Amino acid sequence: MSTPKYTYSFFRIKKDSQIALSAQKYKQLRLLALSIAPGSFSSTYQLESTLTDSEWTTRLAASGSETFICAATPLEDNNNNNNNDTSHSPALEESSIWVGQLTLRGPLSQEDFILPDESGQKNPPEHGGKELWQMLSLFTLPAHRGRGLGKKLCQEALDYLSFSYRGDPREFWVRLMVKPENHATVRLYRNLGFEVCGRCTLAEALIANGDKDLLPDDISGEKYSARSGLIMIFTANP
Repeated sequence: MSTPKYTYSFFRIKKDSQIALSAQKYKQLRLLALSIAPGSFSSTYQLESTLTDSEWTTRLAASGSETFICAATPLEDNNNNNNNDTSHSPALEESSIWVGQLTLRGPLSQEDFILPDESGQKNPPEHGGKELWQMLSLFTLPAHRGRGLGKKLCQEALDYLSFSYRGDPREFWVRLMVKPENHATVRLYRNLGFEVCGRCTLAEALIANGDKDLLPDDISGEKYSARSGLIMIFTANP
């Protein structure tokens, strides 16, 4: 049997009348990602599989975060869509598979972005006018890896901040936190222009990614206090 051929599209999930349909597609991808690579996320399949459909929709529609998707559409289906007037994007068609995801949190306040001096992270000037964002949850399904989809997803998010978010170029910082042993991922971010600028704890990473509720009451142990994660920052200066 021949391997299906796809065209790939990259886009931000819009918070519009089709958000409920988007939420269903996102739910399928997210739960599959959590089951395939539980170590890549701070959340768990057990936790998120209990969410209702309305909660998935609310999550995507909430302010303070933007979700980016890579969709794979079979070539045959894509050709059919070119000849038919559809009421929504081909990426929302049943035959289209969502195969990659990425999230941006922000703009963050100065207070939410700053880390302790021992992290080594450079902090933005208090009145510098920079927008501050956190990038997280980059993932692509294993069957679609090796095509540069992760890099294109990241570029889609950076382009959104550069041009689409408000319609004009602006100065912004995007921070992410990654395990240093994930060499391929670190290399991907370096190639996009991210620079290593410090070390973070697991507790700091969870808070920065919006998962403070997942922290236990006692975070004094090495698991949460060791500075084992890399802090990487992308700076845009139009």
